[in-house]
Amino acid sequence: MDDRFEKLTTNVAQIHKSIQKIKKIYMQSQGLKSTHVMCLYYLSDHPDGLTAAGLCELCKEDKAGISRILSDLENRNFIAYEATGATHRYRSRAHLTDAGMACAREMRSFISHALEEASKDIAEPQRKIFYKTLFTIADNLEHLSKELCK
Repeated sequence: MDDRFEKLTTNVAQIHKSIQKIKKIYMQSQGLKSTHVMCLYYLSDHPDGLTAAGLCELCKEDKAGISRILSDLENRNFIAYEATGATHRYRSRAHLTDAGMACAREMRSFISHALEEASKDIAEPQRKIFYKTLFTIADNLEHLSKELCK
């Protein structure tokens, strides 16, 4: 038997740990936590705002985790909620404030730099094949995990 399982799991774990460490180091310099990255990222992609439910789906986080992150971002004046008739914040759209947009712009610049560094020795055709393959593996494993949970 070949060692694909070992290589896949250990390398994916190594990549995940490195990404988490990079997020942590960068976000600490902003007075934030690594858990804030994806919310800021997606909110910067959606100028009309997102609901907590929408962020849960995009960030692949649970409701409690997103609620804590949004509360933290609101306390730091990085997000605000639109005034709606919604009785629960969970249904209101959060959007970035000017301070949140400035932080997100700087964060996205850092992400760009990190991606450039991570793929500096990889030609564009190889990068495209890598991502296509990675997404296929992720989709196949997600499908398998759902099948096994039935």
